[in-house]
Amino acid sequence: MTTTTGRTPQPSQDALAAIEQPLSKAALPRWAPWGVLAAAVVVALAVLLPGGTSVAAVAVLAGLLHLLLIGVVSRVKEGGRKAADRLVTALVTMAFLIAMVPLVSVVWTVVSRGAARFDATFFTYSMQGIVGEGGGGLHAIWGTVIVTLLATVISVPIGLMTAVYLVEYGGKSALSRAITFLVDVMTGIPSIVAGLFVVALFALLVGPRPRIALMGAIALSVLMIPVVVRSTEEMLKLVPNDLREAAYALGVPKWRTIVKVVLRTSLSGIATGVTLAVARVAGETAPLLLTVGLATRTNFDPLVGQIATLPVFAYYQYTQPGVPAQAGVDRAWTAALVLIILVMALNLVARLISRYFSPKGGR
Repeated sequence: MTTTTGRTPQPSQDALAAIEQPLSKAALPRWAPWGVLAAAVVVALAVLLPGGTSVAAVAVLAGLLHLLLIGVVSRVKEGGRKAADRLVTALVTMAFLIAMVPLVSVVWTVVSRGAARFDATFFTYSMQGIVGEGGGGLHAIWGTVIVTLLATVISVPIGLMTAVYLVEYGGKSALSRAITFLVDVMTGIPSIVAGLFVVALFALLVGPRPRIALMGAIALSVLMIPVVVRSTEEMLKLVPNDLREAAYALGVPKWRTIVKVVLRTSLSGIATGVTLAVARVAGETAPLLLTVGLATRTNFDPLVGQIATLPVFAYYQYTQPGVPAQAGVDRAWTAALVLIILVMALNLVARLISRYFSPKGGR
C-alpha cells in the first residue's frame, strides 16, 4: 500500500537549466539581407569590373555570393534552421527575378521602339493609299475589336452552356466524360490548327471564297471555347450545394435554380474567366493569317471582304515594310505596343470584375 505526502515533485537542476535556455538564438537585424546583398554586389564589381565584363556576369556572381554569405552569416548567428529558411527565401527571390527578366525585357523593347509612332496619326488614319511614311493602324484596331467581339459572341454561350451541363446535368455519364476529354484536347491544340480547320470547313461548306472576318472569329472561338468551359466549370463547382438544396426545398425548378442561384453566385468568376479568355485570343496571329487576310482600309462588314487585325498588321509591316523600310518597322512596333496595352487592359478589367462583383462576406 502506497501513501502520498501531498508534495509536488521538484524539477532537477538539469531541467531548470534547460528551461532557462532561450528557445532560439539571436536574430539578424531586418536590414541584414540587404546589407549582405550590397556587400555581394560590391565584391562582384571589384572582381569582374576591371576585366570589362557584362552586367549579367556581375549579377550572376553577386547572386551566388549573396547565397553563400547569407547562409554562413545566418548559420553562425541564428542557427541551422533559420539559415536554411533564409537560404530558401533567397533562392525563391532569385528565381522570381530571373523569371521577370524576359518579361521586363520584352515590355521595355516594345515600349521603347513602339513609342516612335504612338501618336494621334496612328489612331486616326488607316493605310489606305499609304506606301511609305505616314498612315496608321485605325483599320487594324477596329478589325481586332470586330473579330474578337464576334469570337466572344460565339464562344461564351457555347462554353457557358457546356459547363452548366457538365456540372449540373452530366454527372459521370459517358457523354460528360467524352466532352471533358474533348475540351482537354482542344485546350492544347496549336493555334495554326484552328485556322486550318476553319479554312477547310468553309471550303467544304461554301467552296473557295475570299477570306472574311467571320472565318477569323470562328477560328478564335475554337481556341476560346475550352478556356470558357474550364473556367466556368470550376466556378460552378465552387457554389455550395446548400444553396441548390435550399432552392429545391422551396419548390424552385432546377433550371430556375441554375439561372437565379448558381449562375448569379458564380457570376464574378465566370465574367473574370471570359475576360481572360478574350485576352488570350486577342493576340493570336497564326489563325488570322489564314482566315482574315490583310486590308489597308477600315472594313466594318464581317461577311464581306478582308479585314485587318493588329497581330496580322504588325506581322506584315515588319516582314514587308515597304520603302522606306523604317516607317513600316515603326508601325509594326507601335501595333505590338497597342496590342500589349489592349491585353493588359483586359486583364485589369478581369481583376476589377473579380474584386467588385464577387460575393461579399459578412454583413
